[in-house]
Amino acid sequence: MITVLIVEDSRVVSEYLYYILSKDPQIQVIGNVSNGKAAIDFIEKMKPDVITMDVDMPIMNGLEATKIIMSSNPIPIIIVTASRNANQIAFSIEALAAGALSVIGKPVGLSHPLAEEQGQKLVTLVKLMAEISVVKRKVKSAAKVIQAPEHPKFKQSVNRHSIPELVVIGVSSGGPQTLQVVLAEITDQFPVPIVIVQHIAQGFLPGLVTWLGKSLKIPVRIAGESERLLPGAIYFAPDGHFMGVTKRGHVKMEKNTEKNGLCPSVAYLFRSAAKEYGSKALGIILTGMGSDGAKELKLMRDAGAETIAQSKDSALIFGMPGVAVELGAAKYVLSAEEIGKFLVEIEKKR
Repeated sequence: MITVLIVEDSRVVSEYLYYILSKDPQIQVIGNVSNGKAAIDFIEKMKPDVITMDVDMPIMNGLEATKIIMSSNPIPIIIVTASRNANQIAFSIEALAAGALSVIGKPVGLSHPLAEEQGQKLVTLVKLMAEISVVKRKVKSAAKVIQAPEHPKFKQSVNRHSIPELVVIGVSSGGPQTLQVVLAEITDQFPVPIVIVQHIAQGFLPGLVTWLGKSLKIPVRIAGESERLLPGAIYFAPDGHFMGVTKRGHVKMEKNTEKNGLCPSVAYLFRSAAKEYGSKALGIILTGMGSDGAKELKLMRDAGAETIAQSKDSALIFGMPGVAVELGAAKYVLSAEEIGKFLVEIEKKR
């Protein structure tokens, strides 16, 4: 039985979440509180397996509660909030950076045609998150990233080979805080474009891009159809589109027409990088559930590309990178800080 605490200030929404979760025989809702302070008080007496957390609440919002919980009594936290206003999105992204595992939009009402589908997504996410072990976290700003020790393998690699023409990154749960560390020290002088697929709930990507843009030294944007990829910039795949790259350095998009499956897809991006760039690409797979992109990272390595998987001790969730390591897709297995230093070495060599 998976035990859940619901943190939500709207009584109507709280009761609806209770209804959705309680329908599943493997889930038991053991608490229903209306603010972050009440959640902290609750877990001192009873420790649920998973917390669903709203962000915009009185007394203590979900961001502050997440920071305190993850730094003192860590429990898997799912941010469940609307994506309608910028303030809620900003809080949600900060909560992810503070250690929340995932963000999902509030399910639509029972009369909506997508009610069953969205309710099931929440149930599935709760079950997945219940299996994850979380550790105490200290929230770091990009300016205070811990410097990793020199790593002879990647130092030799950067010195031995010419710089790549493209960097592609795939990441899922745990992405915001990990990307902040990996990308912290590179600048707009980075010699090639960086293209990223980040799995995140519909509507929250603009908030993530804005948040990263404020904390990094390199421009960050959501890519557009047929856009030319320029060096010294980061491009995120937009919601609802599979994004790849062309040999001539442009974005190519394919609109998602399937109801099931991941979109955007790390696999789609890595497959196109292997085909169009071969040995001239660098592929990086970071924290995340599942296996999206792991096989395609192997395609990149087989095509001669340099490939990196985030290490188990550094990844919040060693799913995607773990599968990549098992498949022999990763030439290097590095911490987030070491991957950041790898990119810094590329910038130095430009």
